[in-house]
Amino acid sequence: MAIKVGIPRALLYYEYYPMWRTFLEELKVEVVLSDKTTKPILNDGVRHCVDEACLPVKLFHGHVMNIKDKVDYLFVPRLKSVAKSEYICPKFCGLPEMVKYSMSDLPPIIDSEVNLRKSKSQLYQSFYRVGKLFSNNTYEIKKAYHNALKKQAEFINQVRQGKYPIEIIENQKIYANGKENLCIALIGHVYNIYDQYISMDILSKLCQQGIKVITPELLNEEMIEYKANCLPKKMFWSFGKRLMGSILHLLDMDNIDGIIYIMSFGCGIDAFVSDLCERKIRREKNLPFFLLTLDEHSGEAGVNTRLEAFIDMIRWRNRNESNISVHG
Repeated sequence: MAIKVGIPRALLYYEYYPMWRTFLEELKVEVVLSDKTTKPILNDGVRHCVDEACLPVKLFHGHVMNIKDKVDYLFVPRLKSVAKSEYICPKFCGLPEMVKYSMSDLPPIIDSEVNLRKSKSQLYQSFYRVGKLFSNNTYEIKKAYHNALKKQAEFINQVRQGKYPIEIIENQKIYANGKENLCIALIGHVYNIYDQYISMDILSKLCQQGIKVITPELLNEEMIEYKANCLPKKMFWSFGKRLMGSILHLLDMDNIDGIIYIMSFGCGIDAFVSDLCERKIRREKNLPFFLLTLDEHSGEAGVNTRLEAFIDMIRWRNRNESNISVHG
C-alpha cells in the first residue's frame, strides 16, 4: 500500500504543485489533495489559526484540518527564500510550527527547509531531505528531482503561453464570452487570485464579461525583474517585488484599460506594496485602479457591486472621454 502524503490546496499550491506532485509520485508516493475551498474549510482555519494571521494563512490551516485524517504525512515545507538575496513572507518560514501547535492529532509533518537566498544549489538538498523519507536510493531521488524541475518548467511555459495556472493544475477552463473589448490587469498573489472561493471567482467573472484579464504569471518574467530593479531601492520580498515589477511593466503597455489589485487583510507586505503601486499609477498614467481587500467576512454581493461599478466606469470613460485627459 502506497504511503499517502497530503498537500493542502492553499498558498503556494497554485505555484509549485506540479513540481511537488511529480517529485513525490516519482518516489511511488500517493499525493492526496485537500478539497477545494468552502465555507466550512475557511471556518475551520479561522477557528484553529491565531487571530493575527492573514486570510491565506488561516485558510491553509483549514485545508490542513480537511486532510489531516486521510494521510500518513502532511507536506508543509519551510519556505524562507526562493531567489538569491531575497526573502518571502515571514509566515511561510514559521508555517510548520503554526500548524503543529494550532491543531492536535496531526500526522508527521514534512517541513524540509527551502532557502535559496545564498545559492540555488541548496534546492537539491531540500528535495533530497524529503526524498530520504521514502527512498534510500540516491539515484532514484536525483532522478525524481530532475523530473520535478522539468515538469515545473513545462508548467511555467504553458502559463507564459497564456494559460492561467488554475487551468493547468486543476484542468479547469476559464470561459470567456469571446468578445473581448476591455483589457484589465488582475494583480495579486497566486493564492489570492486563483482560489475561487476567497477571490469570489473574480477571474471568471471578468472573463465572462468580455474582458481580457492579465495576471502577473502571464507577463514576461525577465521584464518584471528588470522593472523591479529600476526602483530606487531593492525590494527584497520576492512576491512583493513580482507585483511591483508587474505594475511597472503594465504602465509601459498601451492596451491596459484598468488595474485591479487583490490583497488580503492582515498582510503587511501587501499593505505596503499596494500603496506603492497606487501612487505610481496615479503619478505616471492615471489608469483606473481598484483595490479589493479580502477577509473572512467579505460578502460576495458587495464585491460584485463594486466590480460592476468599476467596469462600467471604465466603459463609460472609454466611450465618452476618448483620449481626452481626465484633467480637461
